[in-house]
Amino acid sequence: MGDPKKIFVLTGAGVSAESGLGTFRDRGGIWARFDPMRLATPEAYAADPDTVLDFYDHRRRGVVAAEPNAAHVALVRAETRLAARGGHLFLCTQNVDDLHERAGSRTVVHMHGELLKARCTACGAVTPWRDDLNRTSACPACGTVGRMRPDVVWFGEMPMQLDTIEDALAAADLFVAVGTSGAVYPAAGYVRQARALNIPTCEINLEPSDNAEAFDDARYGPASTALPRFLADLGL
Repeated sequence: MGDPKKIFVLTGAGVSAESGLGTFRDRGGIWARFDPMRLATPEAYAADPDTVLDFYDHRRRGVVAAEPNAAHVALVRAETRLAARGGHLFLCTQNVDDLHERAGSRTVVHMHGELLKARCTACGAVTPWRDDLNRTSACPACGTVGRMRPDVVWFGEMPMQLDTIEDALAAADLFVAVGTSGAVYPAAGYVRQARALNIPTCEINLEPSDNAEAFDDARYGPASTALPRFLADLGL
């Protein structure tokens, strides 16, 4: 794949799976065990906020307890080495955990939001939040009680920072998807956008994704080993 200077990396749940955080769409994944329409929509939150908040409280505790793995660390190393060459690694994640940041990644775009932040539906303020959320939680900005929700993108809501992501993709000279199902749009469509722009593409996954046929290259195996090997092949 040559000597890329601007690498666009899209990560999904498979990157954090080896840190103990569940994936969503594979066998035994979160949405195989729970109904997302009852737990991850604005309508579910409006109808039964206690159940929705409790579900995300359990997930938040899991994120706080988890640690970055070798895949997260490899991306930090690649970011540093690429910058030393005058290049840039753009890291876009579908994950709502903070493991990329804790590993040391400097700039991470969370297109599906961040679980360790809460948003007030009364005033719109977003606040770092590591504790449980419930209907007695007050907004630190406006003081309203009972209007706090996880700052994550639910089904039926628009992903975040799409313009920034589209601009970075258009400027890239390599597109890499790591640990993604290839089933959730718009992220699943980025590989075809890259192909249309003649940008080389590679999938790194435990097994072929739903859109695996769209990639030029593929490396299969656990992200903690397959990703570092791929980046090492690039000299990163």
